Amino acid sequence: MKEQSTRSLLLGAAFLMATSAIGPGFLTQTTHFTQQLAASFGFVILISIIIDIGAQLNIWRIIAVSEKPAQDIANSLLPGLGVFLSVLIVAGGLAFNIGNIAGAGLGTNVLFGIPPEMGALFSGIVAIAVFLVREAGKVMDRFAQIAGFVMIALTIFVMFSAQPPVGEAVTKTFVPDTIDFLAIITLVGGTVGGYITFAGGHRLLDAGVKGKEALPQVTKSSVSAIGIASVMRIFLFLASLGVVASGFTLNPENPPASVFQAAAGNVGYKIFGVIMWAAAVTSVVGAAYTSVSFIRTFNKTINKYHKWFIVAFIVISTTVFVSVGEPVKVLILVGSLNGLILPIALGVMLVAAYKQKIVGDYKHPLWLTIFGVLIVIAMSYMGGMSLIQGIPKLFG
Repeated sequence: MKEQSTRSLLLGAAFLMATSAIGPGFLTQTTHFTQQLAASFGFVILISIIIDIGAQLNIWRIIAVSEKPAQDIANSLLPGLGVFLSVLIVAGGLAFNIGNIAGAGLGTNVLFGIPPEMGALFSGIVAIAVFLVREAGKVMDRFAQIAGFVMIALTIFVMFSAQPPVGEAVTKTFVPDTIDFLAIITLVGGTVGGYITFAGGHRLLDAGVKGKEALPQVTKSSVSAIGIASVMRIFLFLASLGVVASGFTLNPENPPASVFQAAAGNVGYKIFGVIMWAAAVTSVVGAAYTSVSFIRTFNKTINKYHKWFIVAFIVISTTVFVSVGEPVKVLILVGSLNGLILPIALGVMLVAAYKQKIVGDYKHPLWLTIFGVLIVIAMSYMGGMSLIQGIPKLFG
């Protein structure tokens, strides 16, 4: 593989994962928790970035050295485990995708004033078109990269307009006034939970970037993916903090829209429409691709016609949105539930890393294993705590 095409592929996988993470739920969760925790939300972001990197490094490396998708790795450990994991991932991916389609409809509504349902239909067609062209993988990579750059650039502009108290944000990132378990698990769930952390790993595998010799490239791509998502998270947090610190109360029906409008007026509101649409459609693409990648190895027909299964996944998501809708609280809840999938998926991958029949003579770094085990324990604990304490509070 030529060096330039390899670099483009690695960047494409990184952006696929990052833009899968940056969806309507990502925007809603970040602004919602900034209003709740103010500058102390910086600490939540810091902890979630550390957890994200540890989870992603482990999972992408084990997929690469085993040269198998996650569901086949799980089935090699225990027959039926891969099917169980796939059911969790696909169900979570479908739930998220309904929210993503709804977010795309909201974005077009802000931009053009058309009904969200019509905008959702248009957005679904755009997402389907990505998979129907001949070089679907390359188009998907390029689409994710362009949309990712646009989202980050526009968010930086709004952040400067909001004039956030950066000094206070830096201080509270390391010395927070309060620590919120629900916020941490929701952010981790929204960034590497469910299908999201597998998006880039499966994309690299699909493109032939695998084996021990590919580990340096896989490591670089996996860390870059978290970096891209984290940069967007930080700038959105600072923009939200600037608005909240000025005394403005965010609209609970649409917290991110009110941030952009308060920071930059009508121009800011239109910028929100662009970001929401780009975030939603790239997440639709990532969720559909990754969810189907979890079932395509189970059946030769699914594998042969996997593009059409991806199209069907998008069509179902779009159809369900028209009758269901997407309240802010549900997006936050789905993020936290996706965080509960992470300790199961990561735990499976860590056990697989020490099975010779799966990874051959590969030796998984001890520090990564310890890092991964700590994440499994911490996410299981915080997941339990958030269900017991946080979610009843969230629904008041």
